[in-house]
Amino acid sequence: MPEWLVLTLAMVAACGVVLAVTLLQHRRIGVDDDPSETPDVIEYITMMIGVVYAIVLGLAIAGVWEARSAADDHVRAEARALHEIDERVRVYPADTRDRIRADVNAYVGHVVDVEWKKMADTGALTERGQELMDRIRHDVTDYQPANDYEAQAYQPLVDQVAVADQARNGRGASAEPTMPGVVWFGLIIGALVTLGMMFALQIRRTARELVLAGLFSALIAFLLFLIWDFDTPYSQGVAAGAEPFLTLFPDLGP
Repeated sequence: MPEWLVLTLAMVAACGVVLAVTLLQHRRIGVDDDPSETPDVIEYITMMIGVVYAIVLGLAIAGVWEARSAADDHVRAEARALHEIDERVRVYPADTRDRIRADVNAYVGHVVDVEWKKMADTGALTERGQELMDRIRHDVTDYQPANDYEAQAYQPLVDQVAVADQARNGRGASAEPTMPGVVWFGLIIGALVTLGMMFALQIRRTARELVLAGLFSALIAFLLFLIWDFDTPYSQGVAAGAEPFLTLFPDLGP
């Protein structure tokens, strides 16, 4: 099911529940009930609950957005480092240069075609990907420069291998969900409490109040969906993609 359809259904469901409860509650209220008699303390508590929950939602959105940005940074850093290795080995002899470039291409192809799907499905990297990264490391570090020109390129290449390996580890760490289960429990319970407090204010069946209640519930549903969508940076709809690899290694693209 497309995620835009899931979002639409969630927002419609949230609006429908709030409106249905409001209408059912209105039928049970007597005609002589006066909503202006709501105690001030209830209005104050409702306001404070809304403020506190808004702060919690804001912190959660900021957290998952920061995690997604970090995931993007890991992918770009890894792709750039591998591209630098591919370019800098041009000073090496043809057999060494071709071997390193072939291993880099094999690693990038594996990441794009195999590892990315597993990372999105299970939140883990593949052992084969680590083997290919180790092969690149060994190719670069085991070579003995034959002259000063090659020696000047040796250490930058070793540094780029370290950058690529570090970015790979960061990519693997970012593949798991960002929000702990206890945080999700608090977000969902907070949403129910916040929406439930609207009924403590004795919402009536006027068009204006019903529209505002529906929009408010839809907004909360949208924000929770946004947090869920950003929670796993590589597997949801607004996900960090493998575009940096495909951009820097266009020959490996589809």
